[in-house]
Amino acid sequence: MSQKRWDEDECWQIVNHQVKATGRVCDFIDDVVVTPAGERINRQYTSHPGAVGIIALDDQDRIAVVRQYRHPVRMALVEPPAGLLDIDGEDFLEAAQRELAEEVMLSADDWRVLVDVVTTPGGCQESLRIYLARGLHEVPRPDGFVLEGEEVSMKAGWEPLDDLVEAIYAGQCQSPTLVAGVMALELARRTDRMNQLRSAHSPWPIRERLGGINGVTAQ
Repeated sequence: MSQKRWDEDECWQIVNHQVKATGRVCDFIDDVVVTPAGERINRQYTSHPGAVGIIALDDQDRIAVVRQYRHPVRMALVEPPAGLLDIDGEDFLEAAQRELAEEVMLSADDWRVLVDVVTTPGGCQESLRIYLARGLHEVPRPDGFVLEGEEVSMKAGWEPLDDLVEAIYAGQCQSPTLVAGVMALELARRTDRMNQLRSAHSPWPIRERLGGINGVTAQ
């Protein structure tokens, strides 16, 4: 019997599920899990609503980026526009379009799925969809949107794609959204896959499966 080659749904039995702390966006969770061998193990992780990121590519092969302070790592990171999926029922693509307008005041005519990732699967539930946006136009920020927190000090600009690739290889850009998105775009360009990228409305299996990102709850 051939084994599965790609990621697939699997949920080991959870015999105890405790929310140890509740935050503004995420919770800290402690699960007691039974392995297939019968061993009971404790696994701690943070919940997460998920996120979208946007690699916005203009006609001069530049990428729209922001420089945003990230307190846990005490750094201002170069990142693409991105944001949480924290509005109930909001379509993934609509969330990306909203974030692009909010953070860098752009809209796009052409949207594709560039890559889907789980950012820290050993300790966090965050699932991230990164879109490629082309055919860019300047737009005002959405009505009612107000910059707050780190966003007030955030600076937006453009960086050549080639320079970002070199900076990533040099260890000078470390945002997982930027690294995954830029390198996926660079590979798509080099392998002539740009027109084969998935539709912007393609399924996102980890978020659409029964039970959602959490899978099966405690037994």
